[in-house]
Amino acid sequence: MNGISKHIAVGVLVFGAMILSSCSSTPSEEEQKALADLKAQVASLEGQVQTMQRDKAGLEKQIADKNAKIQQCQSDQEAVKKGSGK
Repeated sequence: MNGISKHIAVGVLVFGAMILSSCSSTPSEEEQKALADLKAQVASLEGQVQTMQRDKAGLEKQIADKNAKIQQCQSDQEAVKKGSGK
């Protein structure tokens, strides 16, 4: 997520520099297009973040399920060892 945050920050800085260097009080057509492009990029990156967070949650659930199975197998193995007298 740090990489995504850096891209957003760079975009905001570029846009801010464009605004500060502008002499007119209204944004030019080029600046409006740049802003629209940045907004679209932010929306896309936010969508990617949400997708990755869902993927991460799914993977964490799989890990928890597998860890639970491992724990159950270890418990069963110990029970068998105790039952067989080893």
